[in-house]
Formats: sequence, C-alpha cells, structure tokens
Amino acid sequence: MGKHVLITGGGGFIGSHLADELLRRGHRVRALDNLSPQVHGNARQRPEYLDPEVELVVGDVRDREAVSRALSGIDAVFHLAAAVGVGQSMYELDMYSDVNTRGTAVLLEELIKRPVERLIVASSMSIYGEGLYSGADGTTCERVTRSVEDLKRGEWEALDNAGTRLTPVPTPESKTPALSSVYALTKYGQEMMCLMTGKAYSIPTVALRFFNAYGERQSASNPYTGVLAIFAARLLNGKPPLIYEDGMQMRDFVSVKDVARACMLALESPSAPGNAINVGSGRRYAVIEVAGLMSRVFETGISPEVTGKCRVGDIRHCFADITLAKKSLGYEPEVTLEDGLIELRSWLDGRPAFDRFAEASAELAYRGLTL
Repeated sequence: MGKHVLITGGGGFIGSHLADELLRRGHRVRALDNLSPQVHGNARQRPEYLDPEVELVVGDVRDREAVSRALSGIDAVFHLAAAVGVGQSMYELDMYSDVNTRGTAVLLEELIKRPVERLIVASSMSIYGEGLYSGADGTTCERVTRSVEDLKRGEWEALDNAGTRLTPVPTPESKTPALSSVYALTKYGQEMMCLMTGKAYSIPTVALRFFNAYGERQSASNPYTGVLAIFAARLLNGKPPLIYEDGMQMRDFVSVKDVARACMLALESPSAPGNAINVGSGRRYAVIEVAGLMSRVFETGISPEVTGKCRVGDIRHCFADITLAKKSLGYEPEVTLEDGLIELRSWLDGRPAFDRFAEASAELAYRGLTL
C-alpha cells in the first residue's frame, strides 16, 4: 500500500521530479512550497510542470501552522525546502540562516509531536569544501585550502606544504566537512539537525548529499541556481558562458532524474537510515568541458569565455564517490551528461530564460566577494 508523502519545497526543481517518481510508485504526494519569486517568478502560481495529482499547500517552512497542516496524515517526509546559492548566501546571511536553519528547526519540532516512518533531508556537496586529494606519496589530504594570495596570482590548483600540486580524487562521505560558505554551513546544519533529532526521537532519517544536479524544470532565470542552468541562460541569449578561474575545476554533474531515483531508494532502503549518502553521477567533468558540450548541444556556436576571476568561498575540485549509495541504496546513475543536456535543451525550448548573471556578478564584486 502506498504512503502519504510530504515534500517540503515540492514545487521546485528536484521536488517536482521526486513527486513524479513517488506517484509512479503508487504513493500520494503533498507539496509544501512558498513559491519563492526568485525561483518561480513574481506571479507565484502553481508550476505548470507539477503533476495535478500533487496536493500543493502554499506556505513557508518557517510557518509553524502551515507545517503542522502539511504534516496531517503524512507517513514520510522529504525535506528539500531551502534557500540555494553559495554566492548569495555570503551577503544574504539572515535569509539563508532563517530559511534553512530555522525552517528545519520548525519542521523538526512538529515532527517530534507526530513522528513519521521516515525523514529524508536534502544535504549538499558544498559541505565538503574542497574535495579529497592525494599527495605525491599517496597520502590522503583532507583539509586542503587555497590562499587568497595564490588565487590572486592565478595559482588555481591546491598545493601541499612543499608547493607540489595535489591530485583530486573522488570524495567519500567519510571526508571531514570543510564549510566555506554560509550556504554550506546551513546545509550541514540541516543535515545534522535532522540526523540528531531522528536518532533522539526514533525517526528513521537519511541525509542525501546532492552534487551538481541539473535538468528539466531548473530555473534558467535564477542567477543563483546551478551552473548549467546559468550557462543555458547565457547561450539562449546569444552570450558566452562565463567561467571562473581557468575552467579546469572538476565537478560531478548529476541528472535530476537520477537524484529523484536516489530519493525514492532512500525511502525504501532498510539500510539507509542514520546515514549521510552522496548522490552524484560518479564521474568528473571540467567545467570548461561541460560548457563546450552545452554549446554543441544547444547548437549556438558560442565558445565559453574564461574570466580568470574567482569568488570568495569557491573550491577547486569536488566530485562524488558513490560507493555508499550503490551499497546502501542500490543506486546506479542512468542518465549520461550528454543525454541530460539534450533533455534540458528540449525543456528550455520556447521558455523564457533571462540572463541575470551580470547582475549577480556585479553584486558579488560590489561586496568584495570576487577576486
């Protein structure tokens, strides 16, 4: 028999795909979403892509009464509601702390009153800071940082104490978090609050550390969303994707459809509760490589432009070790990057994509957050 599932942030990019997956599995779905103008536009209408079978409750996760109503009759909760954006979090500290930290606290206090069968919280790869590295002698290097002086000189790669370049390797869940932005701090707080509260009150809880999710329904007009959506907005407006540093920074880009499947598996897996689990593609890509691939898929003929600048809090390399996800969830990514970009291009065809990258970049520069 299907469960009655609540998704906070269920009207958004990942939440709506998760809702589709839950409905296909025979579950009933309720979404709590405040339809933030930054994501959904000023009209704040029910997203046209949200399945009509989803019961949408328009409300804020910080509103205790709205959360209480949304939890009525619920068997399991996916907590996806969050303010998202590394750069913006460095000057909108109050908003990010309020939405992500206090909003999670409000949800958890209500769950204490009415525990559910499972709680799955969306965490983020941003909590790792720099990913895991290996030294020249094969030793593992966890606490890697790049100095401002090195960045100003254009020395982008992470170095050991002797000045030798370190080699990036897949990042497992065992790596010690290294929080380099307010966003990362709040996501780690969400993860730990949920796992702690779940343990204390016997609510089986799973934290999923999403890497760089992309795909259909991602807002191409939100300059604080994923990098591929930002690149898409630039290309669709006849402008080159602008790339920080030298473009050789490595990331793990994972299709939102694979993310939704991982969420579904976390609901069903008996071995998942109590764990924080990476959700990625298990592959690494240089950002400039992906920008070039996007230009070909979008058939624009526009080459990416390397700026040689960087942002405070940016990291060099981080990509997922998904061994635990395979073992504990039975997760296997299915969507290739090229296929996923083709889907994204089809989704954006005929839809508005306002390029606000310059505006967001100017805000960061004004605040001294660009080097």
